[in-house]
Amino acid sequence: MACVIVVGTQWGDEGKGKIVDLLTERADAVVRYQGGNNAGHTVMFGDKTFILHLVPSGILRETTSILGNGVVVDLAELIKEIDELEQMAIAVESHLSISDRAQLVMPWHKTFDLMREERKGKKKIGTTGRGIGPAYEDKVGRSGIRIGDLLELEQFRTRLEEIVDEKNQLLEQCFGADVPAFSAEEIFKEFEVHLKKLKPYIRDTPLLVNQMIEEGKNILFEGAQGTFLDVDHGTYPFVTSSNTLAGGACAGVGIGPTRITDVLGIVKAYTTRVGSGPFPTELLDSYGELLQSEGHEFGATTGRPRRCGWFDALLVRQAVRLNGITSMAVMKLDVLDKFETLKIAVGYRSSNGEFRDNLPRSLENVTPVYEEMPGWQCSSEGITEYAQLPSEMLAYLERMSELVGAKVSIISTGPKREETIVLNPDQFWI
Repeated sequence: MACVIVVGTQWGDEGKGKIVDLLTERADAVVRYQGGNNAGHTVMFGDKTFILHLVPSGILRETTSILGNGVVVDLAELIKEIDELEQMAIAVESHLSISDRAQLVMPWHKTFDLMREERKGKKKIGTTGRGIGPAYEDKVGRSGIRIGDLLELEQFRTRLEEIVDEKNQLLEQCFGADVPAFSAEEIFKEFEVHLKKLKPYIRDTPLLVNQMIEEGKNILFEGAQGTFLDVDHGTYPFVTSSNTLAGGACAGVGIGPTRITDVLGIVKAYTTRVGSGPFPTELLDSYGELLQSEGHEFGATTGRPRRCGWFDALLVRQAVRLNGITSMAVMKLDVLDKFETLKIAVGYRSSNGEFRDNLPRSLENVTPVYEEMPGWQCSSEGITEYAQLPSEMLAYLERMSELVGAKVSIISTGPKREETIVLNPDQFWI
């Protein structure tokens, strides 16, 4: 039995979807533990490319796929995703389970999300406008609605009417009387229809997952976003509204920490970020443009171009500590093929000239201190044998590993599943 958490070590978009797909072939279940449809996994499966926002990517292999209680769920978007998968001949109903404890993203969450961002102007956080933050706010404020609440429709109606009355008052107070009010009756009818589609999927998922562990099954736990979008440990306030760290898997699924056997950190060979917030190694020059174009760095959910920069060893070293990472999968190395010289941030210098080699609380007003390494300047795309990798790439990998304090167990040399080198197959039941 192995229980492996796959976690992003930067600001998300590291390539978790590909690695989850790689490990899923012989996994018994894939479990999503936080986030909502504000993030996406892009997976190349056969000759098709899938972008999944809510459904765990294990569904593509018709592996048991579970949405845990830590996820916030937009039912309309989930149904749309299920329909699209079924149109592609993916058997969803017999393989997908949704926690009855997962919180719902309601219409007011999306309205408040968009209006708040619009009001902030240049100071906006850069949310996707999908209502994720407000949904988590209501969850913590004990005024949210859970999927299981739909199973008792009359109780749901009563609770909905109470909440809608409160949200309409808030809407008028904050944004004026010109904004259309929410209708409890219309929302009730909409969600009544959603329930008919989704009722077969709703389950007591903590019980399901723990039973599978007790049976000795191999289970993958996947989160959305990355370490530094974590609400507690990320670049606050430019973060998401949930715990993206590996530790979030336990609360977001309903298992004890002693169940976890490995934490695999997904590391992009350079650094990217979507949205606002500090980014010390960001490149606003031709090198950044080259990373963006070669890496096809555009968000899977919004299509927004990703900000690009050099690899930040301080960032990933902190991620190794926070997540208890046991090994790393290094992604998109082939994107660096054209660079004559590569840079790695090995420290920061603050505005007063102080040198730091550990991540400070704030990444504002720091200047990265770089170490340079030679590039390999040859094509590495699609190489599947470790011994065939360019010597300069091997040196780059070794230095990354040394600086962040974690060994490399998987090397990705392209977007396709087979363009991967696994150095320790037994660790991941491959």
